[in-house]
Amino acid sequence: MKRGSHIAIFDTFKTYQAKSTRESKRQRGIIAHIALEKDPNAKTRTSIAHMLARKYGIAWQNIYSAIFKDLDEVLIPAKVVREGGRLPTKRGPKALQIEGIPYYELTNTGLLIASTIEETGDIRFRMKLLELYILNSNINNTTRNENTSIINEGILLLSRYAPSFILKIINEYIIAYNRGEIERLDTLDIENLKKVISKQIAIEKELVEACMVLSNDKKELLKNFIEKIS
Repeated sequence: MKRGSHIAIFDTFKTYQAKSTRESKRQRGIIAHIALEKDPNAKTRTSIAHMLARKYGIAWQNIYSAIFKDLDEVLIPAKVVREGGRLPTKRGPKALQIEGIPYYELTNTGLLIASTIEETGDIRFRMKLLELYILNSNINNTTRNENTSIINEGILLLSRYAPSFILKIINEYIIAYNRGEIERLDTLDIENLKKVISKQIAIEKELVEACMVLSNDKKELLKNFIEKIS
């Protein structure tokens, strides 16, 4: 990835950390729309501009150029989005009529990112995107080994029983990618995962290890305690 192609989905203002930047909101909107929309006609640049313009209450022409830039300078170079095909058109320049209008789809990396953003929908649907990412990774990975299997099977298990926890892991992985700490997102490398999230999940690791050694009555006590305070 060109390091200039910064995926901004987690970016916030430096002086107001709780508020996402315009670029962040726009890229999240693009990714979510492509993930949710099935009709290719609704996944062209113009259609995406119309959708986001309605959401923000502005004219679509005012956001079109920014969407064009997000796609061509960020999301496509970062291999989050790719051209899915071309739609015939009878309007515009002759060259455009011959080539058609491009529409877009998510890559496997795009599926991973789409699973982390709330704009994509409820957590069950987002976990389905994550499961599809794992399925595609298994199909495309020609060097699959025991570590890869543990990672993928662990993610699938956690996506069903602890989705918020697995989203925390994936979010940290994407942020590390943006910082240049890891090179790619299309596969989850065990060494990179360990490097990125070992400190962030220290509390959860401690809790899991405690549960493994507790007697059944103490496990029940711990369960009741967590339920009371959560």
